[in-house]
Amino acid sequence: MTSILIIDDETTLARNAARFLEKGGHGATTASTGREGLKLFGELQPDAVVLDFRLPDMDGLAVIAAIRADDAQVPIIMITGHGSIELAVEAMKAGANDLLTKPVALGELRQRIAQLTQRQRENSRLQYYEARERDRSQLDAIVGASPAVAELRDRIARIASVEGIETLPPVLIIGETGTGKELVARACHFCSPRRDKPFVEVNCAAIPASLLESELFGHERGAFTDARERKLGLLEAADGGTLFLDEIGEMDRGLQAKLLKVLEDGRLRRLGSVQERQVNVRILAATNQDLEKHIEAGLFRADLYFRLRVLQIHVPPLNAREGDVLVLARHFLADFAQRYRKGALQLSPAAERLLVDHDWPGNVRELRNLMEQAALLASDSLIGPDDLPLSPARRPGNPAAAPDTGTSALERVERDLLVQALADTRGNVSQAARQLGISRDTLRYRMEKHGLPGKRPPG
Repeated sequence: MTSILIIDDETTLARNAARFLEKGGHGATTASTGREGLKLFGELQPDAVVLDFRLPDMDGLAVIAAIRADDAQVPIIMITGHGSIELAVEAMKAGANDLLTKPVALGELRQRIAQLTQRQRENSRLQYYEARERDRSQLDAIVGASPAVAELRDRIARIASVEGIETLPPVLIIGETGTGKELVARACHFCSPRRDKPFVEVNCAAIPASLLESELFGHERGAFTDARERKLGLLEAADGGTLFLDEIGEMDRGLQAKLLKVLEDGRLRRLGSVQERQVNVRILAATNQDLEKHIEAGLFRADLYFRLRVLQIHVPPLNAREGDVLVLARHFLADFAQRYRKGALQLSPAAERLLVDHDWPGNVRELRNLMEQAALLASDSLIGPDDLPLSPARRPGNPAAAPDTGTSALERVERDLLVQALADTRGNVSQAARQLGISRDTLRYRMEKHGLPGKRPPG
């Protein structure tokens, strides 16, 4: 229920408005003078205020100023019998959110109140989530006590402090899958002077090459068949802040050239536009791939690679972070125990030994997922080895462990997908690439990697 304070010396109008709003499920209180209204505002702390411009003891602008000194967020609607542009401007300057002219349609008044209070709730939630995002994106969010993590935090802090020039050098974040490259990117942004500006992220592997250019650079109306209206690209959306390009190794070569230009001079052109625009964006890029091998295979531009690696951050794998396995495991377990209301959970000494002995091919992500599963399925406050569903093939010293064939399960799955796509398209590389949602160059690289033949499309 929304509580509304109505301040108006026309008692009949105020009473009728209050009754109408109460029928709609709201709570409404009336005041006939500015001073009475301010007294009630302090006592009731309403969700919205409706007040007349002309009151017997003070004008509405003075009332708004007094309310705003106490509450900068509460929606205020001013009502006047003499609407004018000048008054509207003065009301908005004083802090009003809306202006209605008498006679007021009560249905419209209720609608305006609903719109303003809904917008305030959304803004409050947004501010809460932004604050929470900032909190969890600080350096302390990179949990660990190992020398490798201490060195990582120090490098992030030094890179984040670089500011004061128009075009900042990009940062290349490299590391195995699951090491926390996104967390590092967030720390680089939220520990920097750009922390209050946008942080925009995009996964280059998750968006088809044909759409990624429009996502990054935007387009003008009519730029292509489905471009029915102008669209702002992510580079412009991140202006003044940071753009994080995850899986940069999957970006199409043609798009790489356009990104290089933005890195060089900070200028971009929307699709279908003849006008260039200047942006001030810091580019963070991350990859788990060997970009130098991509360059040799013709999949990645050498000039872009050398531009990206001006500043480089290497995120260490979990097995190189001595002592951090148990620190992280306890941290994740406590977090998930609280989230799922499981009470206090602990790892048994045997469970801890199992975690320390594991090789963690999936890095921190694998450990986090394991702790979440253990917390969800825990039937006791003490987590034992049987509560940790590690693959037997990964447990050291297990005679049943599968022999190393030199090919990982992931590589086998990837090869099977390629074989299936090529079979569906009768070996047509372009069609198979479209079916898989990757670029043709990327598909050819994967085919060569797995020793798969393919035919080129005619022409």
